[in-house]
Amino acid sequence: MEKTRRIFVPAAAAGLGQGAKRRVSGDEMPKGMTFATIRRGGSFSLGVKSDKGILDVKAAARLFGKRVPVTIAEVIRRGDHGLSALVSRAVASHGTKGLFRDESNTEFGPCVTNPEKILMTGFNYRRHAAETKTPVPASPVLFTKCNNALTGHKSIINLPTHVASKFDYEVELVAVIGKSAYRVSEAEALSVVFGYCTGNDVSARDLQFKTSQYLLGKTCDGFAPIGPYLVTADQIPDPNNLTIECYVNGERRQSSNTSDMIFSVAAIISYASQHFTLKPGDIVFTGTPEGVIMGYPPERQVWLRAGDKISSAVEKLGTLEFTLA
Repeated sequence: MEKTRRIFVPAAAAGLGQGAKRRVSGDEMPKGMTFATIRRGGSFSLGVKSDKGILDVKAAARLFGKRVPVTIAEVIRRGDHGLSALVSRAVASHGTKGLFRDESNTEFGPCVTNPEKILMTGFNYRRHAAETKTPVPASPVLFTKCNNALTGHKSIINLPTHVASKFDYEVELVAVIGKSAYRVSEAEALSVVFGYCTGNDVSARDLQFKTSQYLLGKTCDGFAPIGPYLVTADQIPDPNNLTIECYVNGERRQSSNTSDMIFSVAAIISYASQHFTLKPGDIVFTGTPEGVIMGYPPERQVWLRAGDKISSAVEKLGTLEFTLA
């Protein structure tokens, strides 16, 4: 049986109210690692970035006869379980060149492949709220996407032009949950984060505002690209001090810093956990900065179209690229 760490603390210590308890459970999470998902046809396997390239973990495990997690879901659920030792051995060994892939010829899947929940945060940057003439929210504005929206680095996203025409970009910092957590205090919230990645909340604005519910405009197929890498949380000590940018066909459209967030990453996670349990593998989009097409004056709104190439980057997390079709 795998060892599980479970923590209970009095409600008063966590600031959650009389009689409540904060609950966090999960295995120790890997540190100092940068993960990718390698796509092979319709299947996914685990990759780990190294100085030699992206290590194909499944191939390395087979070569060295080791049983280790071979998908990102297994790593998040089980922890390291010999993975870091296998990576070190592969990097140090001679004659293992075939185990490593260059990023330029790697087919990527989403860096998290099957989350139970995809949480989104709306209007969470001060200057973005201002450009859209939206009042600063009193609490995080949460909504969801579905798993059909997930896609990876260098993917092609087919725009649903039969139902929409006002397509927009939103670069975002994404936090990936690593431990089950319920009613977690803001002070403890970052301790449940497995890692961080770059994401883009691709949006169809005409569908988004067709009704009071955002779902239709947010969860079309491929509208949640994430990656290329998932960087473990220990390498990002302050997620609220990162440069964040988005380019369309090489033109910079968004350039800001996560310090402009209204609600910090910890505040969003804590707030969500007051209402439902966050599970390992859940992903949390934390909002987008100013510069989206929706924020332009109407006469300057030139919406995205087929053929556009989008690059999204968050400091220390890599650049996510995708093409519209």
